[in-house]
Amino acid sequence: MAASVVVRRAVAADAVAIEALYRQLVANPAVQVLPERVAELAAESATRLLVADHQGQVCGTLLLSLCADVMFGRQPFAVIENIVVDAAHRGSGIGSRLLRHAESLCVDAGCSKIMLTSAAGRAEAHRFFEQQGFDGAAKRGFVKYRRQFAAL
Repeated sequence: MAASVVVRRAVAADAVAIEALYRQLVANPAVQVLPERVAELAAESATRLLVADHQGQVCGTLLLSLCADVMFGRQPFAVIENIVVDAAHRGSGIGSRLLRHAESLCVDAGCSKIMLTSAAGRAEAHRFFEQQGFDGAAKRGFVKYRRQFAAL
C-alpha cells in the first residue's frame, strides 16, 4: 500500500481527516483542526503539515517544524509532532513514508537533527521510531502543558 501513497503538504480540505487522525492519537475533546489554520500552515516555510494520501484518502499525518538555532551557525534543527497513521493502515509502511519525506525535507534545509516526542506509554510507537533510526535513549524529553503554566 505504501507504494501508492503520496506524501504532500496538507490543504484546508484535509482538516476533517487530520482531526479524525488526531482523535485516534489523543482522547482530548478539545482537539479541533481548523481549515483556515491548515491553510495558514501551508503558506509557512518553517512548518510543514504533511499528509499521507492514498487514492484521495488521508491516512496519516505529521507536523514538521524547522527551528532556528545558533549553535551551528545558521543550521536549523527539526521537531516532529503529532505523527499518526490511521489504525486501519498501521504496519503498511505509511509511517515510514511520512518520516522519510520529513527527513528529506530536513536534509534539504540543512538540519542538524530531528527530534520527536511520544507519550511515555506508547511502547509500540517507540519501537517503530527506533526502527526508523531515532535513538530513544539519547535525550530525555520534558513537557509542560498550558494548564500547568504559572499565572503571571
